[in-house]
Amino acid sequence: MWYNKKGEHFWVQLHFKTEQGIRNFTGEEAERMRGIDPDCVTRDLYEAIAKGDYPSWRLEVQIMTPEQARDYRFDPFDITKVWPHGEFPPMDVGRLVLNRNPENYFAEVEQAAFSPGNFVPGIGPSPDKMLQGRLFSYHDTHRHRLGPNYHLLPINAPRACTMNSYQRDGSMRCDNNGGGGPNYWPNSFGGPAPDPKVAPPPIDISGPTGRHAYELGDVDFVQAGDLFRKVMKDMDREHLVNNIVSHLKNAQKRIQLRQAALFYKADPDYGTRVGKGLGIDVKEIKRLAAMPQEERVKATAQ
Repeated sequence: MWYNKKGEHFWVQLHFKTEQGIRNFTGEEAERMRGIDPDCVTRDLYEAIAKGDYPSWRLEVQIMTPEQARDYRFDPFDITKVWPHGEFPPMDVGRLVLNRNPENYFAEVEQAAFSPGNFVPGIGPSPDKMLQGRLFSYHDTHRHRLGPNYHLLPINAPRACTMNSYQRDGSMRCDNNGGGGPNYWPNSFGGPAPDPKVAPPPIDISGPTGRHAYELGDVDFVQAGDLFRKVMKDMDREHLVNNIVSHLKNAQKRIQLRQAALFYKADPDYGTRVGKGLGIDVKEIKRLAAMPQEERVKATAQ
């Protein structure tokens, strides 16, 4: 969520687009490099920065209004879906440039603790279920990994503002620990207080809550099929199928059938090529793809 002083809010998706271009190892090349130099990618990054060939990414944003999100044809907070660029055109807003290597790997990399629960005024969380879970779990993981005061480590502490909180004590406390001030709120001793002016605006939530089985519908296969048909080139499709086959070839036959049917629902050529690579009867894949999800699972239970 992005919001402003007027109380207006908008839903956004941020995308970092490489400015180096895209080149990938084939499966065979990756297997070979894993034995020759398993750190080849990290080494390439380090050496590029060291010689001044700084890698960079262009930051784009897509913006959706609450009204558009409320009536959109699929759940805009489903992370498996892409917001169509024709309806929500990406706009350039900045660049990310890596222009120096760490001086001390432990202090600057291994102790770094990123969390989507850290917000600045103007940015808030969306109802994305994956994000909602991470708002808690990332902080919890960092406390376990680095200690309760991980946020005070130089690599994690804010540099442009003073950090005011009522957290006290604990291992590795490296500042004055709040001095003689109170460790509770509200208080009458001038301690820090919440500023409601920078709180995210409220959002409308309605409808019953409960646990429901998730049924895959046609909308869940449209974008996967478009990616295979319209975005990928012939070489990309060939590499994709080869990689899938190499990973699925040792799975149980019922798993191979079920998965090939899902690929077939996204695109018949997609599922057919995977099926042939696994030595599966394409007619059986087509038959399974036409079944509802529950029936497909039952049909491949043995």
